[in-house]
Amino acid sequence: MAYELIVIGVSLGGLTAVKKVLEALPKGFPAAVAVVQHRRLDADEMLVNLLQDLTAMPVVEPEDKDPIRPGYVYLAPSDYHLLVEKGHFALSTDAPVWHARPSIDALFESAADAYRERVVGVILTGNSQDGAQGLAVIKRKGGLTMVQDPHTAEAAAMPKAAIAATAVDKVLPLEAIGPCLAEVGGTQ
Repeated sequence: MAYELIVIGVSLGGLTAVKKVLEALPKGFPAAVAVVQHRRLDADEMLVNLLQDLTAMPVVEPEDKDPIRPGYVYLAPSDYHLLVEKGHFALSTDAPVWHARPSIDALFESAADAYRERVVGVILTGNSQDGAQGLAVIKRKGGLTMVQDPHTAEAAAMPKAAIAATAVDKVLPLEAIGPCLAEVGGTQ
């Protein structure tokens, strides 16, 4: 199965978790990676710069209607929902979901609709239920689902909610998620 898009949702403890995952993905990774990290409304581009220092893949905050390109990491802009349409992103200022904008559920559900069995959904550490329903939609539409083992999460609520919401394909310790993505992405 060729996966075209990996969507990652993370909140409390996110920088460390995303760092571990992205470090394992090589330059030229054949899928695009979209990340929703819950962050302050006034967050600037500092997170993009921090993530860029951690990965060989280019890291960008997409603009509305930017194309989805393989081998790129796309970070949801602060205070916008990052939505996936076939081949490109859309930005939305719709109401927050689970008190968050960007919302993991919004990204995951739109990615499942657009990419169906060619999407991988990953829930990492966090202290809410955001992402659980979106991961369930990815699973229903034939995508691959992964969740960080709650015992390895700084905040276990999001991984636990995701595990409770659907029959997750893989529950892995944090350090195993990046290598697993590299493997299912066809790079190992």
